[in-house]
Amino acid sequence: MNRSSLLAFIFPALILMHCAPASQVTQNNEVYDMTEAYNRAESMLGGNLSGKIFNSNVNPNWIDDHSFWYRVNTRRGFEYQLVDAQNQTKNHAFDHSRLSRSISEATGSTVSEWGMNLQNLEFSSDKSSIMFDMRGNVWQCDLVSYNCSESGEALQRSFGTVLSPDGTKAAFTRDNNLWVRDLASGEETQLTTEGEEYNGFATNSQGWSRSSAPILIWSPDSKKIKTFRQDEREVEKMVLWRTAEGRPQAEIWPYALPGDSIVPLLYRVIVDTETGEKVWLDSPADHQRTSNCCGLGRGQNWGDNEWSPDASKIAFVSTSRDYKEVTLRVADARTGAVRDVYHERDEIFFESNLSSRGVPNWRVLHDSNEFIWFTRKDNWGHLYLHDLRTGNLKNQITSGNWNVADVVHIDENSRTIWFTAVGREAGVDPYYTMLYKINFDGTGLTLLTDEPLNHNPDLSPGLHYIVDTFSDFSTPHQSVLRDRNGNILMTLEEADADDLFETGWRAPISFSAKARDGVTDVYGVMILPSNFDPTATYPIINYIYPGPQSGSVGTRNFSASRAGQAHALAELGFVVVAIDALGSPMRSREFHTAYYGNMSDNGLPDQIAAMKQLADRYDYIDIDRAGMYGHSGGGFATASAMFQYPEFFKVGVSSAGNHDNRGYTYYWGEKYQGLLEKTDDGDTFTNQANHLQAKNLQGKLLISYGTMDTNVHPSMTLLVVNELIRNNKDFDLMVYPNRGHGYFNEPYNLRITWNYFVRHLLGHEPPSNFRIGQ
Repeated sequence: MNRSSLLAFIFPALILMHCAPASQVTQNNEVYDMTEAYNRAESMLGGNLSGKIFNSNVNPNWIDDHSFWYRVNTRRGFEYQLVDAQNQTKNHAFDHSRLSRSISEATGSTVSEWGMNLQNLEFSSDKSSIMFDMRGNVWQCDLVSYNCSESGEALQRSFGTVLSPDGTKAAFTRDNNLWVRDLASGEETQLTTEGEEYNGFATNSQGWSRSSAPILIWSPDSKKIKTFRQDEREVEKMVLWRTAEGRPQAEIWPYALPGDSIVPLLYRVIVDTETGEKVWLDSPADHQRTSNCCGLGRGQNWGDNEWSPDASKIAFVSTSRDYKEVTLRVADARTGAVRDVYHERDEIFFESNLSSRGVPNWRVLHDSNEFIWFTRKDNWGHLYLHDLRTGNLKNQITSGNWNVADVVHIDENSRTIWFTAVGREAGVDPYYTMLYKINFDGTGLTLLTDEPLNHNPDLSPGLHYIVDTFSDFSTPHQSVLRDRNGNILMTLEEADADDLFETGWRAPISFSAKARDGVTDVYGVMILPSNFDPTATYPIINYIYPGPQSGSVGTRNFSASRAGQAHALAELGFVVVAIDALGSPMRSREFHTAYYGNMSDNGLPDQIAAMKQLADRYDYIDIDRAGMYGHSGGGFATASAMFQYPEFFKVGVSSAGNHDNRGYTYYWGEKYQGLLEKTDDGDTFTNQANHLQAKNLQGKLLISYGTMDTNVHPSMTLLVVNELIRNNKDFDLMVYPNRGHGYFNEPYNLRITWNYFVRHLLGHEPPSNFRIGQ
């Protein structure tokens, strides 16, 4: 090219560059306004889409076996519906206009007809009156006269309390001791006196679930509480510094780490709430473990504990520190005598429910002297029937290359189990939950929800009816009433998502691909921008949360937003994917434990393999511009991806990562990495430490942390930062003062994440100082 031709080429380009603002870029031969793209991205944030789906999700509140009420968000507001299942009718639960006027008159403040948010609503057994909480008080309204009156303070709704089954008492902790409050009188009784700092009753103080709410389980007759005294007096402390004017303020608390010789121990006790008598169970001190991982609480109950119907006995499971051994025990609630019933060992780690926060799937049947047991000993999660006296196996109940998800109900009279399961039906996404029933002897297996979608069933108290809500990534919710055999009796609600689709929102595209071995199927979703152009090319960004206690995809239900605000990020000109790789749950034991002992694996080879296959399928994916982002475990995986696969991942945004699990809560790392043991080259956790791989960084990496993160301590991030500096690597760092673990969706963090990918992966300059939520 001669000089004249070169100048002729350069000058128009310079003029175009001068005329187009920095926030505008050329795409598909058109000027593309980045500010407009950021506005679209903001419109696709979950909070901005949440009000665009109506008549979705029926959560039944059963009044008796044949009737229930639910609240649904319609186009005009909250509507309360009352369903008579026996006669298959649905009507407004009350006259919304009359009730709103009565409440307004009684409270002296205006409550609109379709704006009534009645907290903790309860119907009388004859449905002639209701009670609910409003403004800190309990109100009662007659549904014949529509007279409303205040009936006392809503003491039973206090945060950090656990209600008794009969609703008359609430248990709570104060000054390291256990207390109970009578809800009628408000009188408070101290049940224990020996509690002291770091050696208290019912305390919930370790790991990511620290809370003032007590850990306990009430007896069915509401007279006794089973809980524990937790000794963590000699557990080593963790320290954080709160930023303040003048001197920073220290927060110091016990926090056990992998390899610690002294860890919290639980001493089990039963407390009589009427007499104050304590019965200590005659069993060894237990580790702070639940048989399916993390945290002791399951709803309001202490997981792995189950009272007998007459409150004379309590069954519980003890789990070893390394999660390999579990023991079912039964205690006499009067004497504290404990009998070991059954013991099982898994050489990797035991699971009693495939969901780390699910209710353990064992049940003790005292009347028939049997127990139902869940185990993956044949590589799949199934139910087994055992003799309670001997522990011996009577028969396997479920079997096959699929998993029981949750035991929903057991009917001892008919010897039938209702349960949800995944992966059984051919041609159906193996993560979709479906409802089944089966007999104790393994006969009569029946599918009760045959639509090839993800089901969320709720059974009536007498097992005559099923309220079932089902959907998938692209199919909005439908809620129906079924009989006990699964036959649909009536449709309750069909979600109206028209407003959502009118925004240009695109449903995630579900897909499967082959894992690293070229054989195993992995599943994921792909999200495209609303203005998607199949003739253009787009960088691909992977949102990751590798678990191993969960996966990246999250819910299989229809949802306006996906984890990581993926729809918003896609709007900026990206294809965003989430993939449940090897090492994530809900599949076989072999699949779930694939990288046990090497958490640095994170399923990354499967993520890369699936992303490459998508690029082969779709020409619009530019696999040479691949990025990744994630928070917590996803932050750990993102940094690991940038260090282990620098030739593939070009840009990463890693937030609040547990980059070296030697500095993370012991009840997580010791399950998925194993117990920490010394080796010739360090210890058994060396292979998972991100800072030891930081020297490999080649791409662009943004790291962030909160200075008051009591879940994932900042020290782990600073180890990575130090090694990046030592190895003279370019990187970016954002520190959030006085933030805990949950800053991921803060507007500023979202914006800098968007900016980072736009600037370094898309190659454009983001709009200056764009403010989300302005």
